[in-house]
Parts: sequence; structure tokens; C-alpha cells
Amino acid sequence: MMARRPERERRPESWHAALHRLQRDGLPHALATQVTSAGSTPREPGARMVITADAVFDTLGGGTFEWQTIAAARERLASGEPGMTLEAFSLGGRSGQCCGGFVNVLIEVFPGSRTTLAIFGAGHVGQELVRLAAPLPWRVLWHDSRDDAFPDWAAGQPGLECRHAPDPQAAVAALPAGVHALVLTHDHAEDRALVDALLGRADTASLGLIGSKSKWASFRTRLRAAGHSDETLSGVRCPIGHSGGDKTPYAIALAALAELLPLVETPERGDQRGLDPDELRRVFS
Repeated sequence: MMARRPERERRPESWHAALHRLQRDGLPHALATQVTSAGSTPREPGARMVITADAVFDTLGGGTFEWQTIAAARERLASGEPGMTLEAFSLGGRSGQCCGGFVNVLIEVFPGSRTTLAIFGAGHVGQELVRLAAPLPWRVLWHDSRDDAFPDWAAGQPGLECRHAPDPQAAVAALPAGVHALVLTHDHAEDRALVDALLGRADTASLGLIGSKSKWASFRTRLRAAGHSDETLSGVRCPIGHSGGDKTPYAIALAALAELLPLVETPERGDQRGLDPDELRRVFS
């Protein structure tokens, strides 16, 4: 019995435009490339198609052979493991198509960014953070409530999305689960509203706030009055960016990113969330 055709939405975006966008945004996808063919086949070697969990961009020619390629790509995407596999299709045998040719398809899986970093504030420290995070395999969501706050160089940066965010509650609600958040806006009231909203989600992987110990003492009192427990508040890192007395934006951003790195999940060491500072020092010593 023929396998059930996978549900998918065909979209008009070309495979190369979709590949650029998905890699830029750090989203899971697979690239299927027809590398060899023999006999009568729907497409020629070099034909490509991009596949995600819910969409397909471009085509390898249609028919059962293409449905099987999509199903194989989605099975590999679901595993979350990167890598390449070569699929062989006898169109008259495995795929049951009349043309009867033979095709090899290379499927390359890109599982997307494991880490999403939300930065609130496009001031001097925020800009340095974004620059420093650029080489890391992270998806960065950069927020600011002001019009025209983002620099021109941010446009089109891989893995970076700039979001105008005048409403703190709405901005926080739009974040994915497991996000790492750094709050460093131009306004203390906005900082407090963002921290309040982030603590209310209960699924934030980590939360850091720029400022002084006195700023956090004031915030802590108000946030406790707003209903947040001491246990919840203890998860907020403030101040961030312990730079040894160097108060330049670059030094603060560099220190803040260094403090964040041990909290981020990587394939090599797994999820380090929940470890206390002493345990983190032991793991990475």
C-alpha cells in the first residue's frame, strides 16, 4: 500500500530565498538536492527544494518521489540532529512512477538555533551585545520601544531580528519558550515592566538586568509587591556585566555575554539551566 502523502503547504518563495531567510533567522529546515539521475526523471541534477515542518519551497518535480523526499526530510528534522543523508529513488520501484528513472537526492538538515537571546534595548551596550553575539549560533531578537532606534548595520544580519516593541507585555508574550533575556533599555520604568512580564511567563531560561545593586533593591521591592516570590526573584541576575571596573559599553557587553554563556544549552554539554554558580564553576573549571 502506498504511503500516505505528507501534509504540506507549497509556498511561492524560491528555494534559495527561503534558504537564506531560514538560515538568517535560525529556523529548522532541510535542503534537498537532486545530485544524480539516470533515465527519465521529473527534474535534472541540481534541482533543489527547501522543506520545513509545515512548508515546502520549490519542487523536485512532484509525484510520489517528491512526497517521499519530503517525508524523509521531515523525519530527520524531527530528530533535531544536523547532517547529510543520501536517498536513492528508483522511480518505477520505490516511488511507483511511470517514468522509471533513477534519482539520488542529498538531504541536508539544519536544525536551527538551539538558543534564542532576547535583548531589550538598542543603546550602546545593546549594540555591542548584538555585535559580540553575531558569531554565535544563536537567534537574537532585538527589541526597542523607540522609533528608529536600530542602527543601519543591523539590517539583514544573519540570525538577527529587530522588533519595534512599544508594549512590554506584548513584546514578552511574543517570545518563544526557553528564551534567554537581557533587559537594558533607556528607561527604568520600562525595564521594570519587562522584568515583571518575563517573570510572569515562568518559562524564561534566564533573565539578566543591567543596573546597580540599588536599582535591583528598588525593583525587587516593587516586584515582590506585584506578587513575585523571593524564589522567583532570586533567578534574576542584576547587575550584569561585571567588567572589573571598566564601564565602557564594550566591556560591559563582553562581561554580560561571558556570564550568559555557561547558562546556554549546547549539544556538547546539554542544558545547564538550574545549576547554581558554585556548580557552574565546577563544571567549567
